[in-house]
Amino acid sequence: MATYNTPGVYVEEVSNLAPSVVQVATAVPAFIGYTQTGFTGPGPAIARINTLLDYTNLFGQANPSAFSVDGNLNVTRSDAATNNFLMYYAVQMYFLNGGSTCYIISIGGYKTTTTSPGGTSTTTATVPAKADFEAGLSLLAKQDEPTLVILPDAVNLSLEDYYALAQDTLSLCANLADRFAILDVLSSSNTWPAQDITNFRNNIGINNLCYGAAYYPYLLTSLNYQYLETGVQVTSGSSWSSDANGITVSQSTNTPANVLITLGTVTSTAFDTTSTPGTLKINLPAASTTASAVATAWSTWTGASNNFNVTANGDGSTVLSAVASTALQTVTPSLDAIKSTNSSLYNQVKVLLAAENVTMPPSSSLAGVYVAVDGGRGVWKAPANVSLASVVAPVVQISNTDQGDLNVDPTGGKSINAIRAFTGQGTLVWGARTLAGNDNDWRYISVRRLFITIEESCQKASSFAVFESNDAVTWLKVQSMIESYLYGLWEQGALAGTDQNSAYFVNVGLGKTMTAQDVLEGRMIVEVGAAPVRPAEFIILRFTQLIQQS
Repeated sequence: MATYNTPGVYVEEVSNLAPSVVQVATAVPAFIGYTQTGFTGPGPAIARINTLLDYTNLFGQANPSAFSVDGNLNVTRSDAATNNFLMYYAVQMYFLNGGSTCYIISIGGYKTTTTSPGGTSTTTATVPAKADFEAGLSLLAKQDEPTLVILPDAVNLSLEDYYALAQDTLSLCANLADRFAILDVLSSSNTWPAQDITNFRNNIGINNLCYGAAYYPYLLTSLNYQYLETGVQVTSGSSWSSDANGITVSQSTNTPANVLITLGTVTSTAFDTTSTPGTLKINLPAASTTASAVATAWSTWTGASNNFNVTANGDGSTVLSAVASTALQTVTPSLDAIKSTNSSLYNQVKVLLAAENVTMPPSSSLAGVYVAVDGGRGVWKAPANVSLASVVAPVVQISNTDQGDLNVDPTGGKSINAIRAFTGQGTLVWGARTLAGNDNDWRYISVRRLFITIEESCQKASSFAVFESNDAVTWLKVQSMIESYLYGLWEQGALAGTDQNSAYFVNVGLGKTMTAQDVLEGRMIVEVGAAPVRPAEFIILRFTQLIQQS
């Protein structure tokens, strides 16, 4: 109380309102993976973003994929074994499925540059490594806001490394007690692979399972691969043969051919040609001929159709022997090269590439679902029975019997949530369990995440009481603050119970939660209990046939 020495009128404002609990953000994912830009090394880089545009401005685009198109217009992704960076596509799927604010942790670029002792620099494709992800987890541990952890690029690790990383992620979530991991089951095929499920359950361990959930299978999305036209090779549809007298070139019936003929150093220029529809034969004398002469004859034969192309060496003065079979090579021009010379084929290939869709592990899409459900309903609503956007179909069709094996694991209790396609409904999330599927307390994702939210919100709100007097006045402030917060949750439908007393309780005080020794040692102990609503996982309709009454 202030001391007054001068006569006069003084105004004092007295606050009669108790502190309040402000609920923390419930769904702020952190994505850990490789990016085009933004990584400067040697440690990971982190940024908070709100839109896909933010991501592209800071971290760039997807790593362009390479494709080859053969003479029968079959498309093959030629770099599938070395270019599986999924971070950009994962963030894209996250925002398409309702995502908003999130964190991006870049643990490396798509390419790695190394310098030898002699000063020579070599650039190679980055090989995903468990150590990179561990560094990303260490950086994430220092961030307070993220509540979900997603590892889209980790599926490129070996089976052992991936599941060891998943265990470390669950451990981080449990130690901090304020976040939840969304994991993928590594997929080895597009059919029902019991071995994938077995591998997951055998390698994920038994610790901290309630702090994570796993989803299966992978998803065929409507996203298209990013590519450069210079990285799309259009293979010739021609065939050729060689004998002692010359070379015969045949045009493919499906694709206009692009053929390169190289001729060795000789002096003779004598040659003659014969042709039939679709075939040109260049007959060479024993001494062969010049490249420029063959190019002229070739141009005359093709005329304005431009279905074949031949390239002379330099100014035409260099000549090569064309008798050997190695003298004729198939040219594989890029898509960019045929844009102006063969627009029909160019357009055909563009249509084919537009049909090449990205297959993704489901975790990033589920992160968007978590955010959307939390925002629309609340963290206490199970993130299930929700359709996934920009998904063509799951790569594996799951039956009721299959899902029974996923959902209930009598041996280890490790539940895996199914993603299923239903006629007339699309692709739905059809599971709501944590990995601790046999745990009555923490079986459901919504229950675990609700308690994470309540615990962290109350913890942060109670910080005002640190170093306050450990007496009934402080106890009452804390109790009323938490009770008011839980009452609000109960009113919103987060807590079960017909009245407040059956929905929650808050106890604090000497003789209730503390002994005299606790007070002497500076401990204020508050006990909080809440009855969370649980999802109706099994709805059973019982029908009875009534006997007709006379």
